[in-house]
Amino acid sequence: MRLLADQDIYAVTVRLLRQVGHDAVTAAEMGQSRTTDSELLAVAQREDRILITRDRDFGSLVFLQHLGAGVIYLRTSSLNLNAVHAELERVLGLYSEEDLHGAFVVVEAGRHRFRRLAR
Repeated sequence: MRLLADQDIYAVTVRLLRQVGHDAVTAAEMGQSRTTDSELLAVAQREDRILITRDRDFGSLVFLQHLGAGVIYLRTSSLNLNAVHAELERVLGLYSEEDLHGAFVVVEAGRHRFRRLAR
């Protein structure tokens, strides 16, 4: 799966995604470490990548302003990181890349919520 990790995603999360075979790049690697959230959504959409973030502001950008598509929002901290990683791997195995491009998914320890985006 082609993924774009926001600047707030832990490096260990990016390493995990790469180790399990995903094409994961960071915002910094794409020269986007200082870009706005709305611009980052546009980059993800243009590059055909699903955005992974820990920033809750993306919900309003996606649902209220109808910007971008395909966001995975990780509700995590250093205390529950392993459990969130396990659920993230589960999500990436359950849904196709096409499904995730048209959804906003909230991933937390032991569960996730999948919401299709209006097109």
